[in-house]
Amino acid sequence: MATPRLEIRSITRSFGGRAVVNDVSLSVMPGQVTCLLGPSGCGKSTTLRIIAGVETADAGEIFIDGKPIVAPGHVTPPEHRQTGLMFQDFALFPHLSVSDNVAFGLKGTRTEKRLRVRELLEKVGLTRFLDSYPHELSGGEQQRVALARALAPRPKIMLMDEPFSGLDNRLRDGIRDETLAVLKDEGAAVLLVTHEPEEAMRMADEIALMRRGRIVQRGAPYNIYNAPVDREAAGFFSDINIIPGRVKGALVDTAFGQFLAPGHPDGAEVEIVIRPQHLKIDFDRAGVGPSPTPDHGVWARATVERARFVGSESIVEFRMEADGTPLRATIPNVFLPNRGTPLWIAIRRDRCFVFPADAVKSKGTATV
Repeated sequence: MATPRLEIRSITRSFGGRAVVNDVSLSVMPGQVTCLLGPSGCGKSTTLRIIAGVETADAGEIFIDGKPIVAPGHVTPPEHRQTGLMFQDFALFPHLSVSDNVAFGLKGTRTEKRLRVRELLEKVGLTRFLDSYPHELSGGEQQRVALARALAPRPKIMLMDEPFSGLDNRLRDGIRDETLAVLKDEGAAVLLVTHEPEEAMRMADEIALMRRGRIVQRGAPYNIYNAPVDREAAGFFSDINIIPGRVKGALVDTAFGQFLAPGHPDGAEVEIVIRPQHLKIDFDRAGVGPSPTPDHGVWARATVERARFVGSESIVEFRMEADGTPLRATIPNVFLPNRGTPLWIAIRRDRCFVFPADAVKSKGTATV
C-alpha cells in the first residue's frame, strides 16, 4: 500500500481550555488535493498552521512520507518540513521584482535559480512580468506570483489557507482552475483550507468537512454532496428543505406519501431533507394532480408565496396546503408564478435524506 505524502494522527490543540482542533486525523497522497472545508472558527486554519509548524499541537503525530515530523519528544522545525505555504495575504516583498520574489529562499547556483524561476513563471503565464514589482500587478497576477514562489523549492506538501478569498468573483474561477493545473503538474500533495463549498467541490479530490474542531465527514466531492452524514452537512453545501415527520413501522407519513426510515425507532421524530433543485412543480389544473410516478411519488398541493429570478434560475417559495410546511424550489430559466397561485409539488425520492430531528447535534464521523 502506498505511503501517504502527508499523514496526521489525532492532532489536538486547545486555547483557554477549549479544544479548537479535537482529535483530527487525515492523510493526503502525492498529487492529491484535499480540502479542509468548514465554517469560520471550526479549526481548519489552526490544523494547517500545526502542519506548517507555526502552531504547536498539544497532542498527536504528523508524518511526511512516513517519517515523523511531530511525535512525542520530536518536532521538526518548520524550515525543514518541505512544505510550501500560501495564505489569504500573498505577502509578496514590495521592494523585490517578480523574479526576485519567486527566487527568494531558493538554493542553488544563479543559473539554476534563474531557470526554475522562468519555468514557474511560464507555468503561471507571467514571464512578461519578470522585472515588474508587486504593486504593478493585479490581484490575480499577485496570486500567481505567490503560487510560483511557494512552489519554487519543490515542496512535497503545499498548504493553502483561503488563497483566493481576496480575488474578485469574476476572476476567481479562472485563477482557481489555473492554480489547480499548476499544482497537479508539480505533483505536490495539497491541503487547501476554505469555507466555500463551491471552491472545495471545484478543486478537491477529497473533502474533509470540519465542524467544531472535528472532521465529521470525508470523501470525494460527489459522494460527500450526495451522501451527507447529517442535516448540517447537507445544509452546508446548499439550501435545503426540511419536512418533519414521525416514524411508525419504519415509515414516515407526509403530504408526499410514505417514506422509508430504516434504522429509526418507532416514535422517533425525523427530518426528511431535500434540496430545492430536486423538487418538481406542475400547475394545478382544476384541482386534479398529476399521476404518481416511481421517481416522484405522490404529488401534493401548495400555494406560491414568492417567486424571483436570480440570473440562471428562478427561486419559488411556497407553503404546503396539508400542513403549512414552507418549501423552496429552484427552477431553470424564468418561472415566476404570482403569489397565491396553486401548484402541485413532487419530490425526487432518490434525492431525499432522512435524519434524526436532532441530527444537527450529531458528532459522528463518516467516510464515503
